[in-house]
Amino acid sequence: MSDNNMISSAVDRSMFRRIAPAVGLLVLAPWIGEYLLGNIPLDMLVAIPFLVPLYGGGALLIREVTRRTGRGWPTIMLLGLAYGVIEAGLVDQGLFNQNFSNVPTLGVTPIPILGISAYNAMSFIVGHAIWSISIPIAIVEMLTPSRRKTPWLGNLGLVLTGLLYLFGCWLIFQDQQATEGFLATPAQMLGAGAVALLLIVTAFLFENRPNDADGWVPKPWTLGTATFVWINAFFLRPESWDGVLLGAVLLLAGALVFLRLSRRREWSVRHEFALVAGTLPTYIFAGFVLTALVRPQDSLAWIGNAIFALIAIGLLIATGYRVRQME
Repeated sequence: MSDNNMISSAVDRSMFRRIAPAVGLLVLAPWIGEYLLGNIPLDMLVAIPFLVPLYGGGALLIREVTRRTGRGWPTIMLLGLAYGVIEAGLVDQGLFNQNFSNVPTLGVTPIPILGISAYNAMSFIVGHAIWSISIPIAIVEMLTPSRRKTPWLGNLGLVLTGLLYLFGCWLIFQDQQATEGFLATPAQMLGAGAVALLLIVTAFLFENRPNDADGWVPKPWTLGTATFVWINAFFLRPESWDGVLLGAVLLLAGALVFLRLSRRREWSVRHEFALVAGTLPTYIFAGFVLTALVRPQDSLAWIGNAIFALIAIGLLIATGYRVRQME
């Protein structure tokens, strides 16, 4: 091989290593958010490029802006909630469409003045914030420990990511208009935009404080087990006003516990992995449940659930291995 070819090959490998985390997040966000959940079956895997701009672009944009401004997980989570409001309220408008995907939701905890279901609004928005945004970001960051807290993109890459996300919003909006034929009222869209903006502003009020406080921190396996119980209590809450109240209490309690524990000296990346390991399995079993409810006779969908579950388990094992190497 000539010197020029060797140099070109080295440059190509270096460039791939630089962009690999970003590419991984672009794909992982829609895969967890839709395919692992079982919302989209295996035979529609070819649709993932159409979901990458919205899901992947949104997750990558949130991650890059957060790390560039020196902030941490409270900012990511709040921006994830804003993402959920934008997607459900302005893009696919499932927040307001009471027959979204041919599933009637009008009778489930309705708030007539807003034209929404409180239960479904909480499920849509929080689901996106946790599984579509935060979990994919955490996994890819742990798989690339040397760049876990640093930006992955340059200025041009950040601009292109923002444009990719906007294109994804337009693409899914147009698709939903063609398939659902529903358009929220101007007041509803303005309200959703205002809530998203408030969440974005609030997200940047949280500075990335060092974990230097004294206090007890649970063992990672204890934290992971507690997280599994907590997130499934939220996921399986009843479709009622009691379920809405329970969900709000669980979310508030979880946020307060996380903020308190993550600022203590003994908190480590192993604890962050425990949160991921306790949360991701919810979408593994949810995929099978959703298939049983929506397409029980679709054998390919069941095969897809099994394949996706094995991939998710393998991903957790690989991530756990990388986390152990950081110690």
